[in-house]
Amino acid sequence: MISVDFDFNKILLKLDKITGATAAAVRPAAQAGAQVFYDEARVRCPVSDSAHFFYGKNSKKTGVRYFFQPGNLRDSIYQFYNTRDQRPGTASYSISWNHQKAPYGYMVEYGTSRAPANPFLRPAYDAARGLAVQRVNEVLQASLKRKDA
Repeated sequence: MISVDFDFNKILLKLDKITGATAAAVRPAAQAGAQVFYDEARVRCPVSDSAHFFYGKNSKKTGVRYFFQPGNLRDSIYQFYNTRDQRPGTASYSISWNHQKAPYGYMVEYGTSRAPANPFLRPAYDAARGLAVQRVNEVLQASLKRKDA
């Protein structure tokens, strides 16, 4: 009869290191990917040549109209760490425009009955998806290398 004993403690310690390094790098890696989408959305966001007015839903009744400078929608784009959809080992960032600063953003992105859509968020996502995945992987791998050393 042959008996073989293996000591898996070193392997388990190595796996614990990898797990810890990956868990610590999840949020920075997600932010690196989100930054790619954020930058692409700002580049693709349409900017008018001149200032414009936006008439709110009740502007006929109230006479209120809002004045916006060129680039207002682009400058209102932001990213934030989304805590609503978090599970252990995940990190979620959202990219959108500030609806208070640019209430007409929805109409630009999706169009209206009188104006065609001029989408920029979805095309930004489609264009930057590969680079974002690459950045996430780079951050995760760099974190693992630091823990290895």
